[in-house]
Amino acid sequence: MKTTKKVIAVTCSAILCAAIPFSANADAKAAVTENSVTVTYANIAEAIFEDSLLSAKTLKASIDALVKNPSDATLGAARAAWIAARAPYQQSEVYRFGNALVDDWEGKVNAWPLDEGLIDYVDGSYGKQSDENVLYTVNVIANKMLTVSGKKVDASSITPKLLSETLHEAEEVEANVATGYHAIEFLLWGQDLNGTNAGAGNRPYTDYDTKNCTGGNCDRRAEYLVSATDLLISDLEEMLAMWRKGGDARAAVTKDPKKGVVTILTGMGSLSYGELAGERMKLGLLLKDPEEEHDCFSDNTHNSHYFDQIGIRNVYTGHYRRLDGSTVSGPSVSDLVATKNNGIDAELSGKLNATVTSMAIMKARAESIEAYDQMIGEGNTVGNAVVQAAIDGLINQTRSIERAVTALGYSKLEIEGSDSLDKPKSVFQ
Repeated sequence: MKTTKKVIAVTCSAILCAAIPFSANADAKAAVTENSVTVTYANIAEAIFEDSLLSAKTLKASIDALVKNPSDATLGAARAAWIAARAPYQQSEVYRFGNALVDDWEGKVNAWPLDEGLIDYVDGSYGKQSDENVLYTVNVIANKMLTVSGKKVDASSITPKLLSETLHEAEEVEANVATGYHAIEFLLWGQDLNGTNAGAGNRPYTDYDTKNCTGGNCDRRAEYLVSATDLLISDLEEMLAMWRKGGDARAAVTKDPKKGVVTILTGMGSLSYGELAGERMKLGLLLKDPEEEHDCFSDNTHNSHYFDQIGIRNVYTGHYRRLDGSTVSGPSVSDLVATKNNGIDAELSGKLNATVTSMAIMKARAESIEAYDQMIGEGNTVGNAVVQAAIDGLINQTRSIERAVTALGYSKLEIEGSDSLDKPKSVFQ
């Protein structure tokens, strides 16, 4: 999501994870330097992207099983694997801001929102055309010949190359999302047509059953799903290599340790404020629009927001819990700030934990009472308040991130802003 500049299965429950304090050991605190902090940051990135890759490969196995033997069970297993895959990946989003290599790459795997009519059949309520997108309802799955940017395109075989080089952001339209997690999500769930009523997308498994096909073109739908998943894996392999020893992303953040620490804090502040509090949460709350949610087909948005916040805390505390239960940790920004001003470190650490708790409350509500898109609905006083509490926590922690920057003696950060927070009236113009 473009913004303006401003000067899985998990090993514990949401509430338990929120309560676990993270801190470096005494030896790490004694050895803390800007250099050691950036090395920890790079090590955590490597672990997160490795977990993201491992979970994507698990997703691939589930999708292969679905395509081979379509059933309610195999579709359900593929959906569960997709949700599990989101947990590690979302913890990587704090690496986007300040890291040009990550931000330039991210659109291939996590771009949203998408015009789903580009990919497959849609409900009549979706409409037939858009003034902004000539490919709004081109339906790649149903059509073997396409016209893209005035040129004829042979789409008889839906390959990773076709998706990534021809269709993704075709016609220079950002909503033409042909690749990544959300394209796969749409292919597994279909459209969520429930508005602020209960329910996610409800694509039937027979959309993949060539012997009892619904939706038409079941073979091509399967081909698209498999190609998109293969492409996700190769894209994650590319990013993981960048964070391995000798990788470009690791080198970029560690070669100038002071700038590296500024990058860490920029990522924390920009994701906290402009991206998550603003574009992903406050905008939807202002508009009361169920379409303004990150994982809109699956109703998994509460998890995406929760794990974004976990990722912010990870890089501050220098501590990441891997999918296998092991941890990656080391000298942290928290340790560095504490050497300058212990009070500000305690303040920021407390606010990060408080926001995790607010997110955990929102997550628990989504898993027991109502989905995120219902929480932001018109007239839902309690649900609105739960979401607003998480937004308030994100804004509040951003102010303390700025105080930490001052304590370290760095220049003021340029963090991402959002009209939803800075100029809320403009959202309705």
